[in-house]
Amino acid sequence: MFAFGSGVLLGVRTDVANATPVNFGLVQEVQLDLQFTAKELYGQYQFPVAIARGQGKASGKAKMAQVSGLAFNNLFFGASLTTGQLATAYGEAGAIPGSSAYTVTVTNSGAWVDDYGVVFAATGLPLAKVASSPSSGQYSVASGVYTFNSADAGKGVLISYAYTVSGSGQQVTLANPLLGTTPTFQAQLYTSFQGKPVNVKLFNCVSTKLAFASKLEDFTIPELDFDVFANAAGNVLQWSFGEVS
Repeated sequence: MFAFGSGVLLGVRTDVANATPVNFGLVQEVQLDLQFTAKELYGQYQFPVAIARGQGKASGKAKMAQVSGLAFNNLFFGASLTTGQLATAYGEAGAIPGSSAYTVTVTNSGAWVDDYGVVFAATGLPLAKVASSPSSGQYSVASGVYTFNSADAGKGVLISYAYTVSGSGQQVTLANPLLGTTPTFQAQLYTSFQGKPVNVKLFNCVSTKLAFASKLEDFTIPELDFDVFANAAGNVLQWSFGEVS
């Protein structure tokens, strides 16, 4: 039989009760690696007379195109998802008034969290941030209200900042848990070609790496690496084939 395509990869946490199963999300590539150490027994000749398997290791990685908070949390963070999000306003346009007060209040001032800089719209040159009483080419900010010097009156500015959004989206905060805190999950890889399926069940997995890399003129493809270990029954994985061959 033959196999074609990346297949579908599903997962569900095993360290919590009634966990919601998740799809890894538009997997582009799934790789499973099984390997063992080997110990050779030598006599007086060049080649070994016996070889025995030692420790074994099963690991895998999945590249997926869908960015999913539920999948990231269940398969990697093991924390708690909450409603809401931290959003970014990049280069929000504003104009310094021609008369006092020389302030610009950003659109999301009521949910403003962090300042990420101000540049002049005409030149792209950045303004310097100060605590208060800004001079020309400087600004100060408090609670989403940006204050400028009278010498810059009438000039356009582009303001970047972070703000919170409640009631939509979701977020997870990664704390600093004690060593040994380990979310685990079970995974099922399914693929089929010409009506002949292949299924691989991984009984217990621990994620070891989550890579998130953006790229110019390309989709972001997060990658999750994981290790596989035995469950309480001593099973590591189950490989099922749709054809006897």
